[in-house]
Amino acid sequence: MGLIRLLAAPIRSIVRFPLFQLAVVVIIILVLQAADDNSVFGRLFDGLDKLVDVSVNLVSEVFAVKSFTRSGLTAGLMIGYVYLICLLFLFLARVAIRLVVDLLGWSNAFGLRNTIARERGIAAYRAWVPLERIRPANVPQEQWEEAFAWPADNKPPYPSLAYRMLRGMISYLIVALGVAALFQMFTPFPVLTWFGRLAKMLTG
Repeated sequence: MGLIRLLAAPIRSIVRFPLFQLAVVVIIILVLQAADDNSVFGRLFDGLDKLVDVSVNLVSEVFAVKSFTRSGLTAGLMIGYVYLICLLFLFLARVAIRLVVDLLGWSNAFGLRNTIARERGIAAYRAWVPLERIRPANVPQEQWEEAFAWPADNKPPYPSLAYRMLRGMISYLIVALGVAALFQMFTPFPVLTWFGRLAKMLTG
C-alpha cells in the first residue's frame, strides 16, 4: 500500500493541478462535440448544449446579456457543468473504491486485512496525536478520548452531514449577500437587484 501511494503521488499532484483539470474538461467537451449526433457522446453533448442554453436564457432574464457576455457565459457554463459532472463521478468512484477496500479488509480477501488496518491505524494515530498533546496531565486518556474523540455511544462527535450542509449553505448565502451589498454600494453593478430578480423568478 505504501509503495502504491509513493508511485501514485506524482500522478495525484498532476491531476490536482487546476490547469490540468481545465485542459481535461476542455478535451472532454471537444470530444463530445466532435462525436456523431446519433452516438451516445453526441446525445450527451446535445443534452449539455440544451442545459447551457436554458441556463443562459435564465441569466438573461436577470440582467442584460449581449453577444460578448452570452459567448462567455456559454463557454463558462459548459466548462462548469462538465467540471461538476467530473467531480461527481470522481466522488462516486472514491466512495466505491472505499467500499471495496472496506470489503477487502472485512473479509480478509487476498490477506489484505493487516495491511489495510496498519495504514488506517497510522492515519488514525497521526490525527490523534494533536489531540493528545493538549490533554491535561490530571485527565485520564480514556476520559479525554471519550469526551472529544470517541464517545461511549459510538456517535461521531460532530453534527450530522445534513446539518453541516445546511450550515454551509447559510454561511455561503450570507457571505454572497454581503459581497453583493458591497458591490451594490461601491460599484455600478446592481448585484442585489439581480439577486432580487433571480429570487422573484425562482419563486414564480
